[in-house]
Amino acid sequence: MALLNTLLLLLAALCIPGVINRTRARLAGRKGIRFAQHLYDLRLLLRKDAVYSTTTTALFRAVPSVYLGAAFVAALFVPVGDLAPLLSFDGDLVAFAYLLALGRTALILAAMDTGSSFEGMGASREALYGMLVEPALLLTLGTLALLSGYTSFAEIFDDGLPREVQLIIVLLFAAYVLTKIVFTESGRVPVDDPRTHLELTMIHEVMCLDYCGVDLAYIKMAGWLKCGALSMLAANAAAATFGLRWWVAAPLAVVLTGVSVGVVESTQARNKLARNTTFILTIMALAALLFFTAYLLQLNIGIQ
Repeated sequence: MALLNTLLLLLAALCIPGVINRTRARLAGRKGIRFAQHLYDLRLLLRKDAVYSTTTTALFRAVPSVYLGAAFVAALFVPVGDLAPLLSFDGDLVAFAYLLALGRTALILAAMDTGSSFEGMGASREALYGMLVEPALLLTLGTLALLSGYTSFAEIFDDGLPREVQLIIVLLFAAYVLTKIVFTESGRVPVDDPRTHLELTMIHEVMCLDYCGVDLAYIKMAGWLKCGALSMLAANAAAATFGLRWWVAAPLAVVLTGVSVGVVESTQARNKLARNTTFILTIMALAALLFFTAYLLQLNIGIQ
C-alpha cells in the first residue's frame, strides 16, 4: 500500500503541469501543446550535461540534488487518501514544512553563489515570500492536527478527522488555503509567472538562470513534487468531508490544482511585486483565522 501511495503521488505530480497547460489552452481557444510536453522537455534536459560558471563553487553544483532530495522526502510523508505513506512518525507534518524550507534555502544560497545581481534580487524576493508563507502552511497543518488530535499525516487522514458540519466547513477552508499556498510555493500567477523572461519581475525562474541540463531537470522535478505534495494535502482535506478514499483524493488533487491554476493564469494578470506581500499576508491571516476557529469549535465555545 505504501508503494501504491508513492506511485499515485508521483503520478499526480507529473499530471498537474499537463492539466494546467491544457486548461490554459482551452480557455484561450488554442490547440495548445500536448499534455505530456513537459515530460518530453524533461527528457531533453536529462540528456544534456551541466555547464558551470567559473564564479560558482561546489555549493552551486550540490543544490539541485539537495532541492530534489528535500522535495522527494517531503512527498513521502503525504498520504493519498486512506493509503499509508512510505514515511510516517509523530510530528512528521513539522518535518514536511522544514524539508520544503530546506529546499528553498538551498536554492537561495545557490542563487547568491553565482554573484549575479539579478539572481540575488530573485533570492531576496524568494526569502521574503517564503518567510511569509511558511507561517500560513504551519497554521493550516496545525489546524488539521488540532481537529484530529494527531501530528502525523498518516494518522490525521486515517479517519482521524471529525465529520461534524461546523468542522467540515473548516476542512474545506483548509483545502482552500492549501490551494492558495500552492500558487506561492509553485511560483504561479498571480504571485509569479514561470513563462516570463523579464528578469526585473522574475522570482523563482531568475534564481535558476545559471542552471542548465540535468541540474535544471532536477529543479523542475523538485517543483513538480512540491506542488504535487501540497495539492494532495489540499485534496485530502477536501475529500475527508465526505469520506476519504484514495481513488477520490488522487484525481481530486490533479483537478483541484491543475484546473484552478489554469483558470487563474488565463483570467488574471500577475500581481505587481508590491501587491505580492499583501496577497501572501492575506493567506496567512486566513490560516490564522482558520486555526482560531477550529480551536474555538474544539472547545465547544458558541460564537454569538
